[in-house]
Amino acid sequence: MIKLRKISVSFDNQLVLRDVNFAMRDGEFVYLVGPTGAGKSSLLRLLYMDLKPDSGSVRVAGYDSEEAKPRKVPYFRRKLGIVFQDFKLLEDRDVYENVAFAVYVTNTRRAETKKRVFHALADVGLGHKRNQMPQELSGGEQQRVVIARAIVNSPALLLADEPTGNLDPGASAEIMELLRKINMRGTAVLMATHNYDLVRKYPARVVQLKDGRLLEIDLKER
Repeated sequence: MIKLRKISVSFDNQLVLRDVNFAMRDGEFVYLVGPTGAGKSSLLRLLYMDLKPDSGSVRVAGYDSEEAKPRKVPYFRRKLGIVFQDFKLLEDRDVYENVAFAVYVTNTRRAETKKRVFHALADVGLGHKRNQMPQELSGGEQQRVVIARAIVNSPALLLADEPTGNLDPGASAEIMELLRKINMRGTAVLMATHNYDLVRKYPARVVQLKDGRLLEIDLKER
């Protein structure tokens, strides 16, 4: 699903990622941990091709950063679901339209779009709130809308950047249970977080960014 080979990234002549190698299998759940500023978001941006490495290669879901043309990036991103910490919902559109927006770009027929959106909202427990506006929802509910939008096109890979970062413990637990359910159905999930308590409560493979390098760690030994 993912293969990074000898990746290096720098900003303003400061090295953020140094000789990073990483592989992730289809259907796997992996945590990407590390302190704020360690480069977690930069690594995720590499994976959805919003950032190019200074050196090395990025291969995700069959797309190779060294070979594929930029015009193919939007088509590649349809294979991914992306969940952001700050939601990035469209404030002038209701819940249904926010989720449907991800389907419209694929030129899907209206009946099929409606079916997909209803299914995705039911998956996250928000089918009854499809006509509400984002600002009428709690933070946890808004994040569930984001997840519905991310899974509406049945992605092979879900990238989650601090999805519980702005939520209280109860809402965070709901989001984690939802991500685990999505993973158990076969979608690979890579979740960036600095919440080690959540990682210990919902164990999975853990990789850590530290001093620009990516290391596999076992939190049971810490």
